[in-house]
Amino acid sequence: MWRSNLIAGLRALQKNRTYAFINIFGLAIGLAACIVLLLYVRYELTFDQWLRDADRTYQVQLIHTDPETGVRTIQQASEGAAAAPLAKDFPQIEAAVRADGSRPVLLRDGEPVFADWLEADPAFFQVISVPFLRGDPRHALDQANSLVMSRTEAIKQFGTDDVLGRTVTRIKRGEKVELRVTGVFADLPRHSHMNFGMVTRIDPEDAASCSWGCVNGFVYAKLRPGASVEAINAALPAWEKRNIPTRNVGGAIVSEGDEFDWRLVNVRDVHLSGATGDDPLRPDNDRTTVATFGIVALLILGIAVANFVNLATARAGQRAREVALRKLVGAARRQLVAQFLGESLLISGLAMLVALALAELSLPYIAAYLGTDMHLVYLGSDGIDLPIVGLWLLVGLLGGLYPAFYLTRFQPGAILRSNRSAAEPPGTGRLRTLLVIAQFAVSIGLIVCTLVVYGQIRFARTVDAGFRRDGLIQVANLDRAVVVPIVDTLIREAARLPGVRSVGATTIYPATSNTQNADFQIPGRAKPITIGWYSASPEFFETAGIRLLAGRLPSRANEIDATPLPIDPEQRKLAAQAYTERGANIVVNRLAARRLGFADPQAAIGQTVRANAMSSKNGLMPVTIIGVVEDSRFRSLREQAEPVAYKNDGFFSRLIVHYEAARPEAVRQGLARLWKRLVPTVPFEADYADAKLAEMYRVDQARGWSFAGFAGLAVAVACLGLFGLAAFTAERRTKEIGIRKVFGAGVMDIVRLLVWQFTKPVVIANLIAWPVAWWLMRDWLNQFDARIALTPGPFLMAGLIAFAIAIGTVAGHAIRIARTNPIHALRYE
Repeated sequence: MWRSNLIAGLRALQKNRTYAFINIFGLAIGLAACIVLLLYVRYELTFDQWLRDADRTYQVQLIHTDPETGVRTIQQASEGAAAAPLAKDFPQIEAAVRADGSRPVLLRDGEPVFADWLEADPAFFQVISVPFLRGDPRHALDQANSLVMSRTEAIKQFGTDDVLGRTVTRIKRGEKVELRVTGVFADLPRHSHMNFGMVTRIDPEDAASCSWGCVNGFVYAKLRPGASVEAINAALPAWEKRNIPTRNVGGAIVSEGDEFDWRLVNVRDVHLSGATGDDPLRPDNDRTTVATFGIVALLILGIAVANFVNLATARAGQRAREVALRKLVGAARRQLVAQFLGESLLISGLAMLVALALAELSLPYIAAYLGTDMHLVYLGSDGIDLPIVGLWLLVGLLGGLYPAFYLTRFQPGAILRSNRSAAEPPGTGRLRTLLVIAQFAVSIGLIVCTLVVYGQIRFARTVDAGFRRDGLIQVANLDRAVVVPIVDTLIREAARLPGVRSVGATTIYPATSNTQNADFQIPGRAKPITIGWYSASPEFFETAGIRLLAGRLPSRANEIDATPLPIDPEQRKLAAQAYTERGANIVVNRLAARRLGFADPQAAIGQTVRANAMSSKNGLMPVTIIGVVEDSRFRSLREQAEPVAYKNDGFFSRLIVHYEAARPEAVRQGLARLWKRLVPTVPFEADYADAKLAEMYRVDQARGWSFAGFAGLAVAVACLGLFGLAAFTAERRTKEIGIRKVFGAGVMDIVRLLVWQFTKPVVIANLIAWPVAWWLMRDWLNQFDARIALTPGPFLMAGLIAFAIAIGTVAGHAIRIARTNPIHALRYE
């Protein structure tokens, strides 16, 4: 029986090739989009599941709770202070380790190169259980100069992964240090929140110098079997009060823990925890975004299935005589149901084969664009064989149930007496209208979302950030020990290069991830005010194009405008105490002046406030505000504008160079030569500021364009279905159109009649899609501190696009039928 049903199904497809193409290709596009999107969702939901003991491994995350700057969760913690007390105070924790990323200088073939690695506690690999290929993970970091590397890094360094006992030369504080390779681990998969190729033992002196308020590392903890992380998280507030010391700031007893909270998050949930990381190659995500992609996948599949049902019901009416004759010769209803369900499964099966081919071809490009390593695997633990079979059966049955059961209800006598080859099953017209409305509501909603996302990303890349976006090069690594003494020389020499307009140095710069704060004490307020505390040379403001609002900018001629600290630790302590007693001049931005209680910029000029500017051990330092500048957004628009106080202590991390627009590459090469001459032991690194700013929104843009692409696919699938449906409708109304023309209807009258039939559902679809899209985009825009207004523009444009698509899709059929000779139309049946 199945063989005869298969032959009948193939003959039915061959008889109506247009129907077969539209149905199979439209369904294939929807299935392919659904498969790719669901692969992406699965990829995002399976981060770090490969890690051994992942269910017991947790990251300690820090939550900024300052109500003035907003709540913000980051993956880093106070690694120098938090790890040991956690392991000591919670017996449920088997081990807690610290890790901090750094970029040391290595010698490779005699040339200095940067390397990205982690500095970690000796027990790091007992908590983060990555698979080792060579060496013993329990003792790989026992020695001070131990080095563990990934297989890829070992091959890059030595050409083989058999490297135990070999040495790597590091340049540290201008001296060569030999590190011995003690282990090789397997490369970390892409779907991990961690990204390290080399790990060495952490320097105890560096870690000890970091207090609770120093947020610059990671803490990982492994719980004992059966331990409850909920109980630990519930006890953390009391743990903070016991461990974080208080200090006297201008008579107020405060604690660094007042501004922070901590929580333990399982490593499998870190990627989607909402906490920000510091690795641009492995950007964070959130569950809402992943859920959105999953919903889009189901909506596109729903559009494709709706097309399938629409065309199936429309075509089913054309087979009324066939059903009647089959019943007369003895066919049972269940046999007919089986035949039509078989045809539906055949179409969905052919569509699935085409969809898999489309997914295979497109997946490498989509994965590269989204920065993932998604693969289409059919068999095994990561295989999609069972989901594919389930999806095929689901789509086939959904597309075939309605026409199969309604079509087989036809009464043979009624059909044959009426001498009709077609009949409309009751209710199918309303069903098709509802499906068309649903299709276009989804398509319009996706178009609206795409337009809003594009508008916000464009706004983020063009909004006035309070500083010069174009024409800036930022040179890194000014904070290296060998570079600090010659920063002033670099500034002078770089300013003389051809094409350079001005040069400054700073610790806050475009697309910065650096955060430094100081507590300011003002009269009449017991609690200190936390304000960003960054270094800037006197030339920085002109170079960055930051506008002065009141007062003056720092000057090299004025000694009190600077607090230059020596590099030697002992001399630095003495200088810090002297500067704390003497005081210094600072420049603040508009927001910082307002936080300090000054209503307008001019009112802040000449005012002296006190801050823990050097160290909490030295006490509060008097600082006088000599200038107020405009607010600058150096970070993403997702973050609140930052109140900033600019000092000049001689320690900077970036050289900011303003160049002539016509000579960017020549200036960059000149800077590289200058750097090589003055700092031969540190590699040259420089970026264009506008490129770094664009990089902040690269992931948003990639996801937005992917969203737009899938929205386009949804529209294309809906159009295919509408095209086929218009063809069947026009064919069924041939006789009606002939009669209308005989009674004087013109071509345009007929066209308007048919076009209105298909544009009326688009009107209803707009009314459904607009409020849903507005609600979704309002929540998405609320993630940004500065954002575009949600105006009617995107909604009206999406509606017009939908109208144009609907009219363009059916107009061809309408014009062709309207121009048909009415004599042929009246002889139609």
